[in-house]
Amino acid sequence: MSSGSSVFRVGISFAIMCIFYVPTIDSLPELSPQKYFSTLQPGKASLAYFCQADSPRTSVFLEELNEAVRPLQDYGISVAKVNCVKEETSRYCGKEKDLMKAYLFKGNILLREFPTDTLFDVNAIVAHVLFALLFNEVKYITNLEDLQNIENALKGKANIVFSYVRAIGIPEHRAVMEAAFVYGTTYQFVLTTEIALLESIGSEDVEYARLYFFHCKLVLDLTQQCRRTLMEQPLTTLNIHLFIKIMKAPLLTEVADDPQQVSTVHLQLGLPLVFIVSQQATYEADRRTAEWVAWRLLGKAGVLLLLRDSLEVNIPQHANVVFKRAEKGVPVEFLVLRDVDLIISHVENNIHVEEIQEDEDDDVEGPDIVTQDDEVAETVYRDRKRKLPLELTVELTEETFNATVMASDNIVLFYVDWQAVSMAFLQSYIDVAIKLKGTSTMLLTRINCADWPDVCTKQNVTEFPFVKMYKKGKNPVSYTGMLGTEDLLKFIQLNRISYPVNITSIQEAEEYLSGELYKDLISYSSMSVLGLFSPNMTTAKEDFSEAGNYLKGYVITGIYSEEDVSLLSNRYAATLPALLLARHTEGKIESIPLASTHAQDVVQIITDALLETFPEITVENLPSYFRLQKPLLILFSDGSINPQYKNAILTLVKQKYLDSFTPCWLNLKNTPVGRGILRAYFDPLPPLPLLVLVNLHSGGQVFAFPSDQAIIEENLVLWLKKLEVGLENPITILPAQEWKPPLPAYDFLSMMDAATSQHDTEKVPKCMKETDVQENDKEQYEDKSAVRKEPIETLRIKHWNRSNWFKEAEKSFKCDKELCSKVN
Repeated sequence: MSSGSSVFRVGISFAIMCIFYVPTIDSLPELSPQKYFSTLQPGKASLAYFCQADSPRTSVFLEELNEAVRPLQDYGISVAKVNCVKEETSRYCGKEKDLMKAYLFKGNILLREFPTDTLFDVNAIVAHVLFALLFNEVKYITNLEDLQNIENALKGKANIVFSYVRAIGIPEHRAVMEAAFVYGTTYQFVLTTEIALLESIGSEDVEYARLYFFHCKLVLDLTQQCRRTLMEQPLTTLNIHLFIKIMKAPLLTEVADDPQQVSTVHLQLGLPLVFIVSQQATYEADRRTAEWVAWRLLGKAGVLLLLRDSLEVNIPQHANVVFKRAEKGVPVEFLVLRDVDLIISHVENNIHVEEIQEDEDDDVEGPDIVTQDDEVAETVYRDRKRKLPLELTVELTEETFNATVMASDNIVLFYVDWQAVSMAFLQSYIDVAIKLKGTSTMLLTRINCADWPDVCTKQNVTEFPFVKMYKKGKNPVSYTGMLGTEDLLKFIQLNRISYPVNITSIQEAEEYLSGELYKDLISYSSMSVLGLFSPNMTTAKEDFSEAGNYLKGYVITGIYSEEDVSLLSNRYAATLPALLLARHTEGKIESIPLASTHAQDVVQIITDALLETFPEITVENLPSYFRLQKPLLILFSDGSINPQYKNAILTLVKQKYLDSFTPCWLNLKNTPVGRGILRAYFDPLPPLPLLVLVNLHSGGQVFAFPSDQAIIEENLVLWLKKLEVGLENPITILPAQEWKPPLPAYDFLSMMDAATSQHDTEKVPKCMKETDVQENDKEQYEDKSAVRKEPIETLRIKHWNRSNWFKEAEKSFKCDKELCSKVN
């Protein structure tokens, strides 16, 4: 179930050969035969159909092909037509019978021929191409014996998605192929067009396409048949996806919460919830009943076992079933249903499943785009027609990667073209290239890890997007900052020099501290750090150098350890070893003694020193202050703040009144999201400026400074004392609830959590260096334990996540042999 999808993991291109056509399709690229064959790359699939002129015989076919351009590109498949000339002697431009076929290549190797009459519309084109490439993910069978053999082979190992379609190439076939493209590494897909086979498994209605989920993974007895669940909705890509999400959800969940507050994936998908009320004395029997009900209602409702003994809310004593509808605001029903069939009947009579219709040609992209959990995905989708000047960066491949990064200094963006965050950051990356054009010797490159996974794995890149800097003779440096233009540009510019800078004279040190020595870099680093050490402090200097190397790209660091270092230490009242922090915007230099010279302690000191005393909170810097785990004292302002307010708060900071808080301010004009925050706190919204204390880390209380009082030192101190002794009441208490996505299909956070927990439970050796030399590249270490046996599904319907290849990638802790040997 994995080798077929590897075709996609190395990327696919698609071009069709055609006959006698006057070019009227702008979106279909046109190539000469020589140009087309020169573009074929090893590991990439391509389908070609060559065109000769002066006949409209294939105009209908080309119209359908043009419609297929976009959906195929969404799967990493490009489309082109190739124009033949009469002198062309290629077999693909030769006899007319050959011109009525489409040819599927992988590199220069012919994989499959398709008669063009089988590619009768856009659905047939997409379905046939995916079917040909997913030959391992989708098993085509014609009889019951084949189905039984597959079922027996997978018992105790994996589940099966079995589907029947009336013919190959119809919309239902396309929907199954698109689903297999997503879930082919998780489930075995089985396809048939034989009505007799559908009848043999007990299906009563064979007029329409059908899809079953075979629960084989739970079956340990080979003589036992796998349970089967029928999908009752029409076979569309979205319906199949939602059906599989339901199949993956727990069969039965135990809860002890108020049913009105309980939410599961079923409820979010529009299915009701059925609570079987239990108590300690009848727990085992109630659980067996609940499991039986769950199997009967699988795909129709979620079933939960409600433990009455643990409930803080009262359930009517006579009620043994609680029914919760999917519609919001509808109260739960307390029922007395003494028979399983009565429970099933009640649910089926009250169920409301919204039919979700897809129009593949009208570009309906799954669930309503306005309800997407991921605003990044939404933005990328809406900007999909924006043409980026990709020529400003160099595209790398497996063949060119090593030679390029060893030939010059490089910034490499590792990305995957189906992932929203990657494509959003690609725009920022191109913006950086525009800003650096003609001013930097650093070569900006990029590699699509969906096409070249082996390269990315060798470079220890398994999360995307990811940026590394490669310099001759040095280990690669990973970029860990914000995924934005300004932060990446800062990282690149500050890495123009090596850190820490070795300062060799008092005069040079003064120039360094004043900002004159690297004045072209001051705009990217508001603070310069100078470490002062006696010549004999070898260990301390090594630790500081390690810290400076770690912080390169984020702050300018230098070191001074000459014999006359005491002159500098005396001038700035510093006790060696010490740090001098030059704050260029404020024109101040402060000294900090180093009680501990361990590298991690030095990094922490410098990192904390970079934080402002009274910062303007923005989306970009909020995480840095939020990690301090202190209540936020926020002054909301509709523009720049009054200097009087700023001075009052800074005075309290100096007097240590605010040591337990993080004082900051938020400009609603620069950060409009602040208005939404205020609306969550106040109703109606009071006039600005407004001072608020938010305790997000403990209790969620929100306190407001009285709006009828002036923001001066005396009033602030009195208010803080009242808060301390509990004399102030919160204006609101933020609920301690999870931030859930509006649709479970976009719950990327849970996927990340699952991946993290999977990683944490496995004992994986840590890579101390990014570049460990291998004696033999063929024997490169591969940690087999890192393979995820149960990949987390991701939604990959058209414009969303297009590949699952990385879910099976094994963790590699060694770098490419050739690169490492050059570095070391």
